[in-house]
Amino acid sequence: MDIVEAIVLGITQGLTEFLPISSSGHLIIVPWLADWDQSGLAFDAALHLGTLLAVFAYFWRDILRMVQAMPIALREPVKTLQYDAETGPPDQAAHRTFGKLGLLIVLASIPGGIIGLLSQGAIEEFFHDDDHVDRAVLAVAVLLIVFALILLLAEQRGSKSRGLTSFSVRDAVAIGCAQAIALLPGVSRSGVTLSAGLFRGIRRADAARFSFLLGIPLVTLAGLKGVADIVQSSPDARELVTLTFGMASAAVSGLAAIWGLLRFLEQSSTLVFVAYRLIVGVGVILLVGLGVR
Repeated sequence: MDIVEAIVLGITQGLTEFLPISSSGHLIIVPWLADWDQSGLAFDAALHLGTLLAVFAYFWRDILRMVQAMPIALREPVKTLQYDAETGPPDQAAHRTFGKLGLLIVLASIPGGIIGLLSQGAIEEFFHDDDHVDRAVLAVAVLLIVFALILLLAEQRGSKSRGLTSFSVRDAVAIGCAQAIALLPGVSRSGVTLSAGLFRGIRRADAARFSFLLGIPLVTLAGLKGVADIVQSSPDARELVTLTFGMASAAVSGLAAIWGLLRFLEQSSTLVFVAYRLIVGVGVILLVGLGVR
């Protein structure tokens, strides 16, 4: 992989990690269309560290408040999880709200962590094998289409009447289980968690905000493991420079994607992403079926 490929894949990762269109799916489709070698799960995971930097850059105030609130939240987890910002003591609102948010993120991360440990090898073998790229691309295309329809249904059925402060344990469990499904390329972590949030009646921008914060634990672990795998392979200086360019481009494009998507969802629906997923999914299936690519 050269630097240009790394930058292209980094930008692809940064944009598609936060837009509900599947970053892992695009990291398979883009090299396939460009006739590049598949980058591999370790490189893809390392790119996630770039997008993680974007999350920290955008949400650093929220993250700091959650960290500050966690000691009390961990001492009184039941009381914290039951706290209602609308009816609770106003002098505790900020502290309890961010403590509750931190606990809900930890809780929602458990399903994805378990499934990730159990399925990582199978996912690597199926989706990142250069000998069966067409099979992987077709699977990604099908998942793009299926979960586009799920997002469409969530957009139509969700009441979009609740904010981030109203999140409950049930919301966290539902969104956490949805995140576990997103380990499959083509599903989209942001897309499926956004769908779950909409089904639970959460407003679009608030569901997206929780989704971005929810990605921190698992993306950190996956990214660090990816970097560790790369380091164990004894990369030379050129490979390290290439990886650095990829991560940097992922961070910059990811920050732009977060900023743009949160503002977009405050005023608009997710239908543009539904349409994009359907077009890309059907287009890839046609390319494979016709033997064009």
